[in-house]
Amino acid sequence: MPSNGSGTTRRRRGILTAAGMFVSALALVLTAPGAASAAGTAPQDHRPVKPGEASMGVGVRMHEGGDPTDGTPPESLAATVHGVDVSSHQGNVSWSTLWGSGVRFAYVKATEGTTYENPYFAQQYNGSYNVGMIRGAYHFALPNNSSGASQANYFASNGGGWSGDGKTLPGVLDIEYNPYGATCYGKSQSAMVSWIRDFTDTYKARTGRDAVIYTTTDWWTTCTGNNGGFGSTNPLWIARYASSPGTLPNGWGVHTFWQYTSTGPTVGDHNQFNGAMDRLQALANG
Repeated sequence: MPSNGSGTTRRRRGILTAAGMFVSALALVLTAPGAASAAGTAPQDHRPVKPGEASMGVGVRMHEGGDPTDGTPPESLAATVHGVDVSSHQGNVSWSTLWGSGVRFAYVKATEGTTYENPYFAQQYNGSYNVGMIRGAYHFALPNNSSGASQANYFASNGGGWSGDGKTLPGVLDIEYNPYGATCYGKSQSAMVSWIRDFTDTYKARTGRDAVIYTTTDWWTTCTGNNGGFGSTNPLWIARYASSPGTLPNGWGVHTFWQYTSTGPTVGDHNQFNGAMDRLQALANG
């Protein structure tokens, strides 16, 4: 018969083995397709991001899930105007390739908070313009970082301005899930609405244009209480990786842009302008 020491050793090994199996099983559950997905599809990107690395849609991928398709545009988009949005993650972009694929507008990340500027902004902003695209800039909001006015001024002074040249779109406020922490940046719904109003009012005063608001219906409902006070002034850019834009946030009866995929060709994020080319030109002209 084995000694008590040998029995104890076997019991310890058994406990350790069982614990290891439990941890492995738990890891499989947490990483299994569909786990912790608010939209029913598997989140594609849980990677933490460093300050400045947030890009349009990072929160969508983290909270609502990744693309259910390979990024092929839904059939309903066949006759619409197509565009892309880019940030430092794309580096130097092949704009001629995108133009050849039918892309006709681009939005480029300019700033984040009040300390970050996209180091590839010039190549991306000027490059898209030089191949013939209508282009604009966007700002990734950090409402817990500084006031809306401070960030609007920083954006307008560092690439987010507007000129009536017929090729420049109004700037975009990218307001979405916080990739760095609390979903609503630690703000109450009323405080978030006030912050967004502070940004949009300041941007309008600086540029003469109403900023486009990029968001998702889920985030807007959660963090602003589904406020309906911006739909009459600020064009909506809805983010939803599905076959349709779905239900829009309160106040907007129609979307202006729709980011429908983050897995498109050449660069990931592809978008639709909800109208014909002459209407996109009208938006650029103000």
